[in-house]
Amino acid sequence: MGARVLIVDDHSGFRTQARRMLESEGYQVVGEAGDVASAIEAARTLEPELALVDVYLPDGDGFEVAWRLRALDARPAVVLTSSHDGAELAGCLARSGARGFVPKTELSRDAIEELLG
Repeated sequence: MGARVLIVDDHSGFRTQARRMLESEGYQVVGEAGDVASAIEAARTLEPELALVDVYLPDGDGFEVAWRLRALDARPAVVLTSSHDGAELAGCLARSGARGFVPKTELSRDAIEELLG
């Protein structure tokens, strides 16, 4: 079975789409969250190996989620995603501790595995 994944995005439609894609590619989606607070709580409880996190969330951003997840005992790898271009995110990305960024339109097992490699 593939890595245990937590999907963090404020749009339920994207979470559903990402879940379908990830599960079809062999990942085990163990939970979903729609904001920073619920993402941190879900990560503490579910101990995912990977968190797929939207950059723009209603109560913060994906960089904050990535940074806060680094403090957990079971530290998941974080891949950030957005419907926006990732070029302007480079500085924040490096400081967050996330493994990298994948545009939502390019989300695939290959794109994730390339960052986790």
